[in-house]
Amino acid sequence: MKNYTITVNGNVYDVVVEEGAGSGAAPVQTAAPKAAPKAAPKAAAAPKASAGAGSVRIEAGAAGKVFKLEKSAGQAVKKGDAVVILEAMKMEIPVVAPQDGTVASIDVAVGDSVEAGALLATLN
Repeated sequence: MKNYTITVNGNVYDVVVEEGAGSGAAPVQTAAPKAAPKAAPKAAAAPKASAGAGSVRIEAGAAGKVFKLEKSAGQAVKKGDAVVILEAMKMEIPVVAPQDGTVASIDVAVGDSVEAGALLATLN
């Protein structure tokens, strides 16, 4: 099972996705061991000096590519304001501020590939 956080029109939903046969039938279990998980990918770039500067972390809810930076360090944000826009499967996914605050750091750049849970920005 995989957990995802999805934002639709400013509403945040926690979604659990179960991997299976896809036909609605229960997955077939075999005696063969599952393949080992892939190693974690290398970091796309060295962390910026301001990485983790704020106390509130804004993380990617899904893997994707950074499409647009809506805010920059020092800007005030309200809960629900888009901070970063990710692109995944030709869809634009806004990553929003979880609370009111000031952007302390933006830890990605446009074009960066990110995994689910990656640090995108921080707030104070």
